[in-house]
Amino acid sequence: METRANGDDGQRITTDRCRGVLGMCYISVRRRAFYRQIRHLSLEWKSYSQVAIHGVVGGIDVHYPGYISFPRAILLASSGNRVYRGIKRLVDEISHEFRFDLIHAHMALPDDYAGMFVSMAYQKPSVATFQATDIDITVNRSKDCLRVLRKVFSHANRVIAPSPRLAKVVAAKFSIEPIIIGNGVDINDVFTKESDLLLNYKGRRIILSVSRLIPTKGIELDIFAVKRLIDTYENLLYLVVGDGLGKNTLEQLTSSLNLTKHVRFVGQVPHVKVMEYMDSCEVFTLPSWQETFGLVYVEAMAHSKPVVGVQGQGIDGIVEHGKTGMLVQPRDVDSLVEALDFFLSHPEEAKAMGERGRRLVWENYTWEKNAEKTIAVYEDVLKHAGR
Repeated sequence: METRANGDDGQRITTDRCRGVLGMCYISVRRRAFYRQIRHLSLEWKSYSQVAIHGVVGGIDVHYPGYISFPRAILLASSGNRVYRGIKRLVDEISHEFRFDLIHAHMALPDDYAGMFVSMAYQKPSVATFQATDIDITVNRSKDCLRVLRKVFSHANRVIAPSPRLAKVVAAKFSIEPIIIGNGVDINDVFTKESDLLLNYKGRRIILSVSRLIPTKGIELDIFAVKRLIDTYENLLYLVVGDGLGKNTLEQLTSSLNLTKHVRFVGQVPHVKVMEYMDSCEVFTLPSWQETFGLVYVEAMAHSKPVVGVQGQGIDGIVEHGKTGMLVQPRDVDSLVEALDFFLSHPEEAKAMGERGRRLVWENYTWEKNAEKTIAVYEDVLKHAGR
């Protein structure tokens, strides 16, 4: 099964010896043969030269072969061919000691495309997981990219979508029915203890965002919304957890609107503290207009919090408007104010939405549930493949 760790630069093949799955996930690097020549060019290139060749993550062997990639998605349509050439020898070596039964790759281009070649070479069934980048960006880059995606999806024995929205888009465009397996939360991370945060903010009604501070996350929109809401809710407090290049701009906006008593930037905190903030807020809001999935929404829902997201983004379909949260128009302060005002003025209905959201997450979006769904896909594929 596929294993992913943030911050590693390398194409990785992961092998799960218990289940016989060859998994592939992609992070772009350059072919290792070039590393000795490039390591003196810059710190960035030097870091590429120091990528490990092999490691063990959670007891699973992880390999990091390189391949040739180009900046700005040049020749993206043929990238799967280059990945396949970069991993071909390693896959052959692995196959002699690890008789894998199935290939699972995790991004249409280049991973699923390379996985298709492995599948054909070894006559093994394949599972293709695509990402929002594949559907929102790659498919529109060129006719060649569209052609390759059609080929990849038609070859795969099963296609997995990371969200309901993306599943609908792919179903309409490629005439297939993806299986939805999104990201998830670890139930053990849900904060259930007594928190001192509420004592620190006693008497305040807290709305919360957890995010990198970049323009597409919509923090600026929340600040403008708070400005319009404080006449009605004088004790309103907007907490922003996270950091980023946009922090200074957002702080200046807060000051210019005279909102320093109503908006506080908490900064970066450990994940356990993020969960405590989730548990302490009344409403979670993140009007991001570029969101693949949005795990923070699901984490807030796991804490029974009503959430505000944006229509047409990754959370759309997980959040059902008026049932498990509210979906607003992208970059629209008016609809955002309306949604926040509804939650603040209808606390019982907001609480009911939060509870429905919690049940949805605990029943469908935990890592345990997602693992069960993935195993079921593998078993179904192998059954129909006659193995």
